[in-house]
Amino acid sequence: MPAITRRTALTLGGAVALIPVVGRAQTPGMIVTGGPIYTGRGDGERAEAVAIKGDKIVYVGALAGAKHAAPGARDIDLGGAAAYPGFVDSHAHLTQIGLRELTLNLEGTASVAALQARLRAWAATQPSGPIVGRGWIETHWPEHRFPTRADLDAVVADRPVYLTRADGHAAVANSAALALAGVTASTLDPKGGEILRDVGGEPTGLLVDNARALMEDRLPNPGPALRREALIRADKLYRARGWTGVHSMSVHQVDLDILRDLAHGGDWGLRVDNYMDVQYAAEVLRTGPSANANGKIRLRGIKLYADGALGSRGAALLAPYSDKPDWSGLLLTPQDQVIDWMRKAKAAGAQVAVHAIGDRGNRLALDAMQTVLGAARTDRRWRIEHAQTLSPADLPRFAAMGITASMQPSHAIGDLYFAPARLGRERLKGAYAWKTLLGSGALVCGGSDAPVEKGDPLVEFYAASYRHALNGFAGPDWGLEQAVSRVQALKMFTASAAYAIGREQELGTLEVGKRADLTVFSRDLMTVPFADIPAAKANMTVISGQVVFAG
Repeated sequence: MPAITRRTALTLGGAVALIPVVGRAQTPGMIVTGGPIYTGRGDGERAEAVAIKGDKIVYVGALAGAKHAAPGARDIDLGGAAAYPGFVDSHAHLTQIGLRELTLNLEGTASVAALQARLRAWAATQPSGPIVGRGWIETHWPEHRFPTRADLDAVVADRPVYLTRADGHAAVANSAALALAGVTASTLDPKGGEILRDVGGEPTGLLVDNARALMEDRLPNPGPALRREALIRADKLYRARGWTGVHSMSVHQVDLDILRDLAHGGDWGLRVDNYMDVQYAAEVLRTGPSANANGKIRLRGIKLYADGALGSRGAALLAPYSDKPDWSGLLLTPQDQVIDWMRKAKAAGAQVAVHAIGDRGNRLALDAMQTVLGAARTDRRWRIEHAQTLSPADLPRFAAMGITASMQPSHAIGDLYFAPARLGRERLKGAYAWKTLLGSGALVCGGSDAPVEKGDPLVEFYAASYRHALNGFAGPDWGLEQAVSRVQALKMFTASAAYAIGREQELGTLEVGKRADLTVFSRDLMTVPFADIPAAKANMTVISGQVVFAG
């Protein structure tokens, strides 16, 4: 980031504070005060002030002591806004977040007709070439079905159209795209994938999990310039939402190279811990974890896939789907390959993160980890991403083995509209079981899985602590007893996120000697009515003692 050449008047909760917008310039420090400051320690511990010098916290406590600890530091008056340790998204896909902003964004599409309208409008602005987009999810649609190639053909028939479901595990293609990929009635389902077909055996256009490769191998991939722009967009967007860091999953080597270059040039804000797609895991499996000079871009480990997603019925279940009795989901990676990758990661000292959603997918992931690490508790900080549906027998294994459950609360308040139909009442007892896992002694860190979800820390905190839809709805099978306390929710996005990447000694709480990462929201998330939490906004984001967003 460029050196500071100016200052700006910032209003936080109605009070004006003179602070730098962003930069590397050395300052006398800052004293944050004037609102509730939650340290992230204990049972909701609060402080009157936090003093910062350079990139470190030098004092936490009463205001008078802060003045003594940082003489000459400028005051930042919160004006009643609330400060917290920096919020971290423990599971997101940074490049895809940016690409969502640069391609056809179908987030919030309310029906097949609405999807068609957005496609028509986008096609008018992009008169040639393939059209790609992402973000639709059909579970609330009045049509009660997936979109089809016929739906897309009715709008754009003369060039390929390929629109990915929000979860990234299914996509719909028009007839031109299917022809480009050579997908016909005679095309066999690939291992770990499914081509949905109509009653006559013709492809409907919907490709699930590994079947998507049939299409994606034929479409042009975003080049380095577009990927760079996408990452820059994602960085700015996430800082503006109050995130100070992200654990980025399934990372491409090109994206890691871009991140390192941006950070080296000073043009990057977020802390990013990268888990590489196994196709691009050569470096981390050779060197183990590493970090760039300022520690913002870190290479942590590898990302594996056990199964698919629940919405597209790709999650691997121990028993068939309740709403599709002849189907139990998909295993995306053979178990012997999962174990082989894990052994390579163990030898290199790299972390392993495994996508597992169904109860069978989670059991196989835990079994593989036990095969490689043993049954005793480990401190390697290996993780299962999502851990959405667990058999009662597998719930205690996370704590017993020292495996982190990396979970995304917003998935529950979206999925629980359809999960009862997919899973049935009995299996729901182990679904999105945050409270049970915490009670067993497991570490649970919180993320968003953006762009599958919006990527808003306020929505995630609300979902974790309230477990109702954003409109206040909760069904009879939503398991409201699995909602966590606000103190636990805060820890999921701060201290537990730091522990999950082995940085609990320098991040995750507001303590003397730790990195000065803070998130300031306009409302006190620990006390306001639940319904008011999503309506708050990020007022300020501080990373390493520098204000990287002021709203």
